[in-house]
Amino acid sequence: MNVLIGLITGMIAGATPILLAALGGALTFYAGVFNIAMEGMMLMAAFFAVLGSFLFHSWLAGLAFAILGSLALAAIFIFFSVKLKTDEFVTGIALNLFALGTTTYLLRQIFKVKGVFTSKALVPIPAIHIPYVENIPFLGPIVSGRNLIVYLAALATIVCAYLVFRTRYGLRLRAAGYNAASLDSSGVLTSRIRAQSLLACAVLCGLGGAFLSLGYVTLFAENMTAGRGWISLAAVILVDGHPVGIAIISLLFGFFDGLGLFLQNYRVAPQFTAMVPYLATLGALYVYARRGRGRKGMKI
Repeated sequence: MNVLIGLITGMIAGATPILLAALGGALTFYAGVFNIAMEGMMLMAAFFAVLGSFLFHSWLAGLAFAILGSLALAAIFIFFSVKLKTDEFVTGIALNLFALGTTTYLLRQIFKVKGVFTSKALVPIPAIHIPYVENIPFLGPIVSGRNLIVYLAALATIVCAYLVFRTRYGLRLRAAGYNAASLDSSGVLTSRIRAQSLLACAVLCGLGGAFLSLGYVTLFAENMTAGRGWISLAAVILVDGHPVGIAIISLLFGFFDGLGLFLQNYRVAPQFTAMVPYLATLGALYVYARRGRGRKGMKI
């Protein structure tokens, strides 16, 4: 029983940063922006979360710094991709490399360390214990006692689903991606909607990055996102940006992430277990590609 609970809680923790970034990616996906800079946004947020927590001895400051760091990267993306209309892929890759180089440089200049920084001065994002629920057998340890960001991720899934499919703004968001000319002719600027979607994506990536460095662990390591932004992008592609589908896919990837850590208890090489979530990503993309070909064949 304890093993099963451990696997489920590990799955939830592993899925949280992927889910948050993927929800942000879904918003840009509907707006017609293929945002591959989510990896860089999360990494920048993870570093600045640690910086804010260290300087002000507050997890709220860390959270604010994380969102601001991610928003700064989004602002650069908006300037080049939306305003100057540069290639999204080139811009996104450049920003990912920029975030990696910037965080590595700042880590060594500010904290005077290489590789990993941790300190007793860091204040982690707290876990939330739900009264009465935590005493329920099996369900209690799973639902209660999770990190605050986990509950925010669940709330963000509901909000994004409602926003995209049940509001006027969601209609405009989808119109920006499906028929930008019609949206512009109605008096709503497509560029404004796309910029707003990128800013919203940055906020969600900021929460995901903060969770990595102040929730999942309490430290910053160089390139600690380790491809989670790319996995989030894969999740968006697999379900065509649907928030509920993204939540399910994120939990699946989170399960494989937790499974990799669990297998280390059985003396499985850590290098192999670290590959598990990425192998699952490749497998999911293969299934998606095969499914897409099958649909095309049926149409013919």
